[in-house]
Amino acid sequence: MDRLERYPGADGLIDEVRRAVRAVPLGRGRDFLHGRWLGHPIHPLMVQVPIGTWLSAAVLDLLPGARRHARALVGVGLAAALPAAVAGWNDWAELRRPHMRVGLVHAATNLSAVALYAGSFAARSQGRVRLGKALGFAGLSAIGIGGALGGHMAYRQASGANHAEQVPYLVKPGWHRLGAMADIPVGEPVRRRVNEVPVVVVREAGGSVHVLADQCSHMAGPLSEGEVHDGCIRCPWHGSVFRLSDGWNVGGPATAPQPAFDTRIVGGHLEARLADAEKAGPGTGDRPADEHPTGNDVAAS
Repeated sequence: MDRLERYPGADGLIDEVRRAVRAVPLGRGRDFLHGRWLGHPIHPLMVQVPIGTWLSAAVLDLLPGARRHARALVGVGLAAALPAAVAGWNDWAELRRPHMRVGLVHAATNLSAVALYAGSFAARSQGRVRLGKALGFAGLSAIGIGGALGGHMAYRQASGANHAEQVPYLVKPGWHRLGAMADIPVGEPVRRRVNEVPVVVVREAGGSVHVLADQCSHMAGPLSEGEVHDGCIRCPWHGSVFRLSDGWNVGGPATAPQPAFDTRIVGGHLEARLADAEKAGPGTGDRPADEHPTGNDVAAS
């Protein structure tokens, strides 16, 4: 698997396939397929149907009788494989290069499994049951290899995982100074740190200052290198869009929101704390006389 991640031989094909996938006019359907509405990718959920039906067909193939039922299960799996593959390709096109290398083999293996099960279904329909069973078991073996590759992508490479989930557990409770307001330009994202956790700071023309975790929840891209537009910031890597006021992911491929911070100005310096009170700890009491709230802090109050 590690050698496959580093192997550049198929990079030309990967680029072509990626362009083709991105060129499909899915519109808002692209975010739906990413699973933004659900909060995590839907591809792993959708593959349960073909895997489950094909495994069930294999069990019936080992038992006497029940030939029609096994064929029906194979057919259901074939029907469910197409939408699962569409969601998978949609996610694959927004990954980093090592992930895409493994993902291409994952897709090719699964495609082989679909071809074998299509042959199995045709053979069963023609009464060639032994051939249908043999092709089915071959397809189940292929889908097992594809599952191992998919597991590597999910658990070793963290494809589809929330890459900003750890932020609330690394930031200590209370307020943290991020620097002088005079050093923060208006309308441009800048990178600062809270307890060694990178954050992006955006100062708006109206005086509000917003702070989000800098590493994009999709694939850890640097939001501080992204573009600010209409109250949102766009990740420069894969185009995920987050609302500055609360970190909500308004556009995919990110399926999780970005950790957001409350902000305040004390003596001309910007301070921030996690917006989630349960993780940020207890409040810090009344503001001193020289403390002025920003837009975020007023909203949080």
